Order: sequence, then structure tokens, then C-alpha cells
Amino acid sequence: MPAGFPSCRSCGAPLTAVLVDLGMTPISNAFVRAEHASLSERFYPLKSFVCDHCWLVQLEDFETPETHFHAEYVYFSSFSDSWLAHARSFAEKVAARLVLGVNSRVVEVGSNDGYLLQYFVQRGIPCLGVDPAANCAKAAWELRRVPTEVAFFGSKAATRLREQGGTADLVIANNVLAHVPDINDFVAGFKLLLGEQGVATFEFPHVLEMIQNVEFDTIYHEHYSYLSLLALEPLFARHGLRVIDVERLSTHGGSLRLYVGHADRKTVAEAVNRLRREEVSAGLDRLATYEAFGQRVRQLKRSLLRLLIELIEDGKSVAAYGAPAKGNTLLNYCGIGRDFIAFTADRNVHKQGLLLPGTRIPVLPPDEIEKRRPDYVLILPWNLREEIVTQLNQIPNWTGHFIIPVPEPVILDSSGNAHE
Repeated sequence: MPAGFPSCRSCGAPLTAVLVDLGMTPISNAFVRAEHASLSERFYPLKSFVCDHCWLVQLEDFETPETHFHAEYVYFSSFSDSWLAHARSFAEKVAARLVLGVNSRVVEVGSNDGYLLQYFVQRGIPCLGVDPAANCAKAAWELRRVPTEVAFFGSKAATRLREQGGTADLVIANNVLAHVPDINDFVAGFKLLLGEQGVATFEFPHVLEMIQNVEFDTIYHEHYSYLSLLALEPLFARHGLRVIDVERLSTHGGSLRLYVGHADRKTVAEAVNRLRREEVSAGLDRLATYEAFGQRVRQLKRSLLRLLIELIEDGKSVAAYGAPAKGNTLLNYCGIGRDFIAFTADRNVHKQGLLLPGTRIPVLPPDEIEKRRPDYVLILPWNLREEIVTQLNQIPNWTGHFIIPVPEPVILDSSGNAHE
């Protein structure tokens, strides 16, 4: 490997091509307690690479997974109504597709607070969650009766789970594959845990959508990889697995759901071949596609800053809604601090009262929007824009506007319509 270059976490090839360099940023979910406001934070390079051998987009490792996932992890999936609806729909669909019942076994990796497995519990389907965040695991059991093992998943954990409870008919990994630094050991665990006819499902934001819609804010240190079918097929094959079906999802700005089985599965849906052709047609097997992304990101930054500067100089008040990790990438890269945004509001009680990393913008309860009535609200979790607009549209006599930053800054009126 050439000196000075990191190596691909999937295939081991040297990483010499940069997707985009977002500068130095703090860990996106490392929220700051108010009493620590005067203390410094650690900043790390946020530079993403693309492997020109297997086409996996990825970051370098600067911190271990324990830095991101721990007993004070602040992301709880159940605070989003639309995400719960998505989970319920999937549980109903996959239970019917795989004919799951009381004699089945379902394991979810990265199960968080039981947001998904609760719907299997309600159906009487035996299940187990696996999550490294002890506080999320505690909430899963106490609030939803979802049994959860506190652990990082990989080949060792899979072997232990298999010895304890046998193989699984369904293993789920929703928005977790991107969070794994040792992606080979992680995938090897699915091979070990899956039953002979077992199916694993992987949901993740599609890197094609990220590139086409300039979703640069989905890049942060907690996400080690940015995924496509082209990048994952050789990874799965390396561990005796194959993609047998795929679905396109609207979640997180455009995601994929892959159905994966053992490599000897003969039937592969045409949707897999169709997606592969689409990714090739879109240029995901060509460096030029990735290299053009950085310029579009820089243009978006300039456009958003121009808009905010104009509003502030015109005497308008601006707040934000949400405190997602993606929002912290956007704010830190664009240099948007408390001189632009007075506060942000979030339904997650575990984030309220804290300060956003880097920018130190305070996180307050949503009713602060009604109390302070800002002229503009920047929606940081733009993938939930419809849910958020609906919530805030219920504020009596409020005529504020919304700002959607991605794929380009646009202003919506209080009903969610584009502002003329």
C-alpha cells in the first residue's frame, strides 16, 4: 500500500480518491452539557474517500465504536412517529413474506430502544435485540418488553447467540451497517447466525441518492461507510452470502433494503439486476461521478450562508428544529452558530438541555417554537420535513417559514408550500 494512504475497510485497497473534505468537526452525537459549555471539544478530520477498486465510500477510523455507542447514547428511534410507522409496516410485511410465527426466531442488530422489535413481540414472534448502548437496551425492555443483549455484533457475538438460542430465520440490520468499522467481521456474523433458509435484511441510505441530492450532511464520524449495491455484493460474496432481493425506500433521503441469504440461494429477484444496472448507468463505477460531488457541496454551503445572512441582516429571527447527527455536520461545516441560530427544538428529552457539539446551540423542547415564534425555522432532519411541518403547523396564529437546506436551500411557508 502506498505510504500515507488509508486502506479500504472492505477490500484492503489503498484509498487515494477523495469524495469530499468537510474539514475538522466534533463527533456529531457528542452533545455538550450546559455546565461544560466553556470546555473545549476534540475535533477530527471529516474527509470521505471512495475506493476505486470496490467503490465503497468511507471515512478513516479516528475513534473506536465505543466513542459513539455507549450508556449515554442520545439517539432513541421511537421519538419519530414516521419512523415508527415505517418499522410497523416492515414488521407486518416481512412476517408475512417469511411466514414468521411462534416457532421462528428474529434477531435485530442495532435494535436501539425496541422501536421495531416491539411489533414482533406484539405478534408473539420470539425475538432478541442486540445493541451496544445500555440505556437504549434498558428502555427496550422496560417500555416495550423487547429482550436486548448489550453487545457489539460481529463473528464472536454471532457464535455466542447461535450457541445460546440457535440460528435465526430473520436477522435485521436497519441503518447499522454504515456504523461498523470492521465491516468484514460484522458481515461474517450474519453468515454464522442465519439459518439454512434464513434471510438477513439491511437498510441503509443509498450513496447514489446522497450524491445526486447533495446529502453531504449524512456524512459524520459515526457513519464509517456509505453504501451501494455495487460495493456490497463483493463484500457479501466474500463471506458466503448473496443479495436475493432489493427494495427502494424513501427514508433518510432515499434508502435501500437488501434481502440477503446464503450464497447457495438460487433465486435472485430481477430488482437486484435492475438496481445494479441503474448504479452503473449513474456512474457509481466511475471516479468522475464521485469527484464532482465536492464542488456541489461547496456550492450548497455558499447558498445556505447567503440566505441566512440576508435574513439576519433583514432583522428576521431564525431557529432550528431537530438535533440529528446530520444537522451537526451541516452546521459545523457551514460555520452556522448562535450568531445565526438562536436555538434548536427537539422532541427527544435526552437531548433537551444539552448543547450541539461544535456550535454550542442550545437544544430546547418543541414548545419553545410556539413561545418564541421565530420568523424562520431551519429543519435539520430534512428527511422528516412533512412530519415536522405538520407538527408546527398546529401552532395557533404562527406564520413563520421553514428552510429546507438539502438538496438546495428552499423556503416553505407555514403550510409547507414553496414560498414565492
